[in-house]
This record gives sequence, C-alpha cells and structure tokens, in this order.
Amino acid sequence: MRLFPLAGTILLSLASVSYAQAYHIADHWQVGGQGGWDYMLSDDAAHRLYIAHNARVEVVDTATGKLIGAVTGLKSTHGVALNPDGKTGYISDGAGNAIVVFDRASLAVKATVPAGTNPDGIAYEPTTKTVWAFNGRSKDVSVLDTSNNTIVATIALPGKPEFPQADGHGAVFVNIEDTNSIVKLDAQGKKIEGTWPLTGCESPSGMAIDHAKHRLFSVCDGKKMAIVDFTSGKLLGLASIGDSPDAAGFDAKTGFAFSSNGEGSLSVVDTGKAGFPTVQTLATARGARTMAFDAATGKVFLGAAKYSPAPAPTAATPRPRPTVLPDSFEIIVVSR
Repeated sequence: MRLFPLAGTILLSLASVSYAQAYHIADHWQVGGQGGWDYMLSDDAAHRLYIAHNARVEVVDTATGKLIGAVTGLKSTHGVALNPDGKTGYISDGAGNAIVVFDRASLAVKATVPAGTNPDGIAYEPTTKTVWAFNGRSKDVSVLDTSNNTIVATIALPGKPEFPQADGHGAVFVNIEDTNSIVKLDAQGKKIEGTWPLTGCESPSGMAIDHAKHRLFSVCDGKKMAIVDFTSGKLLGLASIGDSPDAAGFDAKTGFAFSSNGEGSLSVVDTGKAGFPTVQTLATARGARTMAFDAATGKVFLGAAKYSPAPAPTAATPRPRPTVLPDSFEIIVVSR
C-alpha cells in the first residue's frame, strides 16, 4: 500500500440518497504522533482499532476513541492481521522485512520473523492457521505457520502485490498493482490457482470481500471499483468512486461497499442493485485514503492529518509530496 496520501482536490458532492439516513462524520479522534500511516483494522468484538502508523501500531478503543497503547520498536509498519484465538496479532514491518508477532493483551512483541522484501498487505488464513504477508519489492508472499512462527513457504507472484483477502475456505486473493489483476492462491497447496485480469481497473490497491455472495471489491485508479465473482474470476462490473483510493470495506448488513479516496471523499456503492450505483459521496479530508470498517456498529474509520505545503518540484522529485504536520494525525469516524 502507498504510505503517504497524495494531495488532490477535495470532492464535495453528495449523490442523492434514497435511504432513511445518509452517512455523516460523527466524530474526530485525535491520535497525534509523527509521520504517515497505512492500513487500519477493526477488531469488532474487542472494540479495538489497530493503526499502522509510521514505526508503530497504535491501538484505539472504538467505544471511547481513546488510545489504549501501541506496539513499538518497529521500523515501518504497513498492516495488521489477527489470530481468531483472540490473543495474537501479526504486523507487516516493511522496512524491517519481517512479520512481527505480538501479544494483543500486553501489546508486547513475541517474535520477529524474517519475511521477503518490504512486506505490505497481510492476512490470516483460518483453514491452515497461517499468516500471509505480501512482499511489495520482492513480489512474493511469505507464509507463516502460526503454530511455531516459522516461514513454511515463499510463493513468487506475477507482479507487485497490494491488499489481500481470505475467503475462509482455503483461498487467498490479492490485488496485483502493476499488472491490473487479481491472483487466487491455494492456501493448502501454497500455490497460485489463478490470475484474473481487471479490465478497466488501473493499479488496484484496497480490497474488500463479500463472503455470502462470493464477491471481491478492488479499488482502482481512474475512479473505479472492480466487482469480481471470486468463484469464477468474472468481472461483474465497475462502480464509480472518488480519485486516488487506497482502501475498501464492505457491510454485509446493508450490501454497501466503501472506497476511501485521497481526494477527500468516501464513496458508498450499493452492491445489491444492478449496475452497482454509487449512492453517496461523503466529503472527508484530503489524504483520507485508508480505512477500516466495524461490522458490529456499521462505522467507518478513516485516517487523516494536516500537511505542510509541498516543496518545489525538482528533477529528482518531480511530484513532491507534502509533509504530515506533527501531532495532527486523527481518525475520522463515519456513521449513519
């Protein structure tokens, strides 16, 4: 996943919504700290939000918005996966080229396991009790056996991986950013089972899953969300979303899929209707392009911050990015 949100024009439009209540910004939780952030993950049952924030993973109480603590001593965090045992978590430490195993009660590091180069997206696969860390620079996936915290397989991929999802029945899916495709992996056989092109989808990043209807939702550059049947690999359609997305979510109760967009918007797509219409575009904040969804409450959590002006372009850096202002990082809480 791309760590630092891109600057862009904030979209302020609101589509007509035929539902009883539209989504709105309900709260802002101040987190503070330094630098950029990446994936977030909601532990719905424990009321915790895990945030990969620079060299640490911060944990916020989603009932109060208060900071519980942090997993520290890391180098550059990207994502978090949770073991269903309720006790253990796993972090992809990109600059450390490692999977970091931590205790969810104490937030203490239990093990640091070498992985590939720049592990990014990460997922827990329940049928094999393995963790899959997708390595952005070495273009492969490291498979961790959670019973002994050892790497049991390294699987080459046909391009740069982004966000993964597991179906809970032995398949793991991952977006391949530089080939505009999805790869399906067999968790038991630890091998690629299929590669599906995403026609009309450029640089897929975030991915959400609908377990009941067997669908994947991949957000793409070019203001599109690709909807794919994960039993066949068939592209079912392309929904319209905002610019510069990086994360996706899905609410099984409402059938809505979400895209968090760096331009400063949250797109809400009705996946239960023909053509997958976008039913709301909520103005959020510039750079708020990563998110987590809480299935218990229906809330969406977005990471945002304030920025200093971008430096002048140079030959070496033709598109410089603005710098995150210290202690400005916050979570935007969206609800209905």
